[in-house]
Amino acid sequence: MANRSPRKQHALELFEELPARYDELAAALSFFQDPRWRRAMVGAVGAGAEQRVLDVAAGTGLVSRALVERYGCRVVALDQSAPMLARAGAKLAADPALAERVELVEGQAEALPFGDAEFDHLTFTYLLRYVDDPAATLRELARVVRPGGRVACLEFCLPRGVWLWPWRLYTRVGLPALGRLASRQWFEAGRFLGPSIEGLYRDYPLQRQLRMWEEAGIDGVTARRMSLGGGIVIWGTVGD
Repeated sequence: MANRSPRKQHALELFEELPARYDELAAALSFFQDPRWRRAMVGAVGAGAEQRVLDVAAGTGLVSRALVERYGCRVVALDQSAPMLARAGAKLAADPALAERVELVEGQAEALPFGDAEFDHLTFTYLLRYVDDPAATLRELARVVRPGGRVACLEFCLPRGVWLWPWRLYTRVGLPALGRLASRQWFEAGRFLGPSIEGLYRDYPLQRQLRMWEEAGIDGVTARRMSLGGGIVIWGTVGD
């Protein structure tokens, strides 16, 4: 893909060598909250059997698998990272029944290679920190979902009150230290994560993010903070 911004190029390079152990380490470094957050997001979708769901920023396919297992739907899993999609493809190859229902597509959330209202529902995970224009990206995501379809996302969040400073200590010191035990790449990812999360909420506080959802044509926007505010699931329904 050409014309990647410096922000996107940095994200691709940062995560390029992580896929082999991504699922296990991501769960462990979140104190095993990440799988719980993903289940909550999938539960917010409410897909029907045989409906089509677009899973954006699909990574190694964890959400895509969960959608199929929960609803019996069909999923198009889109990610900008070829190594992440290769890991997802290896897991699909080991499960033919799942592979039959999941299609892998390399692409960017800001310019989806799909027509208007092509999908019944859409999910995206840890995406908005890596795009240059979150509001425009939300409009593009909503574009490909039929009216009445659900859009749901998972993102890290900032704890409030007394929990903010322990969170900062963990993300600034604990995550890089634990990541170093795994590899240099996980150390760099751990060092990047805390400032990246705080940067999102500095530039786009939660209430502003929710307004952007509404301005993208998504109704009934709901946010659920989880795990003392360390994660957040947001969902809503595309309007007519």
